[in-house]
Amino acid sequence: MTTIRFTQVTALGALVAWLDPEQAVVDEEEVYPPGLSPSEEKKRATSQMDQSKIDAAAVVLAEVTDYPREHGPGALVEFVGEGCPAEGHVFPGDLIVRIDGQRVGSTRVASRRIDAVPAGDSIRFRVEADGESHDVRVTRGRCPGVEEPVVGIFLVEPFPFEITIESGDVGGPSAGLMWAVGLYDLLTPGDLTNGRTIAGTGSIDLEGKVGPIGGILDKVVAAREADADIMLVPRDNFDEVRDVDAGELTLISVSSLDEAIEALSPSEPAT
Repeated sequence: MTTIRFTQVTALGALVAWLDPEQAVVDEEEVYPPGLSPSEEKKRATSQMDQSKIDAAAVVLAEVTDYPREHGPGALVEFVGEGCPAEGHVFPGDLIVRIDGQRVGSTRVASRRIDAVPAGDSIRFRVEADGESHDVRVTRGRCPGVEEPVVGIFLVEPFPFEITIESGDVGGPSAGLMWAVGLYDLLTPGDLTNGRTIAGTGSIDLEGKVGPIGGILDKVVAAREADADIMLVPRDNFDEVRDVDAGELTLISVSSLDEAIEALSPSEPAT
C-alpha cells in the first residue's frame, strides 16, 4: 500500500513546495470537498477504506473459494449512500443479523424484508460490529438520485471466515488493489513478491476492476524513495506517470486484479 500525507502550508511553505519537483501543492477543496469539515471528511475517508477492504476480500474469495455461494449468516453492509436514511446509523463492515427481530440468513432475505417495509416506516436492524451487537432504527425514505423509498445500503454475503485488515489511520479507497493482492498472495500457494518489494495503489470494485486514484505522482515518488522494485498503477492514471522520474522503480499499468496477479506471477513455474 502506498500512501501520501497532506498538510496545510503557509505562503512561504507553498513557494518552497512549488520549487520542489517531489512535492505538490493542491487546493484545499481537492482534499476536503466543499461543505465537509475535516472531521466529516475523515469519517468519509474511513468509510471508503472500510468499503475497499470488503470489496478486496469479496473479489479474492470469489477467486479462490466458493464464495458467495458459501457464506456466513447475516448480510454484510458493503456501501452506505451519502444523504440516505441509513447514513450515520449503519456503516460498511456492519453485519446485519436481525431485521425487526427476525433472523437474517442471507442478503436475499435481508433485501426482501427491507423492501416489504412501507415508505416512512422505520426498520430495526440488529447489527454486529467490532465484536459487539446493537440495534439501530432506520426509516425507509428518500435517497439522492433514487426515486423509490430506500434505506440506502448495498449488501453482500458475509465471508465464510473472519478476515481482518489493519489500516491504521489511513483513509480513502486507494488501497483496495493492494489489499486484494496481499490477500490473494496469503490464500494461495507460492509467493507473488518473489523477493521483490511491491508497491501499488488503486481502488477496486466487486468485479475486480481497478479504478483511478488521486495523488499518483506523489505516490510514485514515495515508492521510489522506499526502494520498491515494482509499482502497480491504475491504467486510468498511467498517462500521468509516463514521464515521471521513477529511477529503478518499474511501473506496471493494470486495470483489474487478474492483470495485477498475472504481472506479478513468475514467468516460469518454480522448480
